[in-house]
Amino acid sequence: MGYDAQFRVWRGGVDGGALQDYSIPVNEGEVVLDIIHRLQATQAPDLAVRWNCKAGKCGSCSAEINGRPRLLCMTRMSTFTEDEVVTVTPLRAFPVIRDLVTDVSYNYLKAREIPSFTPPPDLAPGDYRMKQIDVERSQEFRKCIECFLCQNTCHVVRDHEDNKAAFSGPRYFIRVAELEMHPLDTADRRNASQDEFGLGLCNITKCCTEVCPEGIKITDNAIIPMKERVVDHRYDPLVWLGNKLFRRG
Repeated sequence: MGYDAQFRVWRGGVDGGALQDYSIPVNEGEVVLDIIHRLQATQAPDLAVRWNCKAGKCGSCSAEINGRPRLLCMTRMSTFTEDEVVTVTPLRAFPVIRDLVTDVSYNYLKAREIPSFTPPPDLAPGDYRMKQIDVERSQEFRKCIECFLCQNTCHVVRDHEDNKAAFSGPRYFIRVAELEMHPLDTADRRNASQDEFGLGLCNITKCCTEVCPEGIKITDNAIIPMKERVVDHRYDPLVWLGNKLFRRG
């Protein structure tokens, strides 16, 4: 059964903006993105919103709904009561382009900083078979759809603009963890994780894990293991001595 919902949507651009109120019909089974599309079709044809698949797999319709980073296409209207005002705003951690569309290019710059997969130079195609346990360990991280909700909710980025230069964020910590845990990768990213990617700035509040639409355990399975590897490598005296005595050629 349908009803008229009260929406409050941020409208504006690089020079600023404000929340505007709308009353819009809602039908049973709809998601927030459906309502945004109806607003475009009936009341606000110039409303800018980024979306693509409408199936929770492209990550493009990220926004904040009642202050929580979420995917518009995966947030059902049944989540809210009929008398509740639904407030939709752009991702706060990134510069606004227009309305609900933000400039997330910061994330792609960080992606380029991470050394790529580096297999042994003498390994020929077909010479190696990964064990299933190794496949499963890194497969979780490959589920990332790059919605950047974790980047947006991380307070290191969200509340401190100056940190962006030295902090890659949770999305790229799982990328580093995936490569570090790959049995064929030969690159050592432990020092870079601390010195270049800002792993030490993360205080493991798990806010990134809480908003991940793919259910990736970013903190427990990627960030904490990477912190442990860095500590073992740089500060464990036994590991340091072993590295000195049995240094690889």
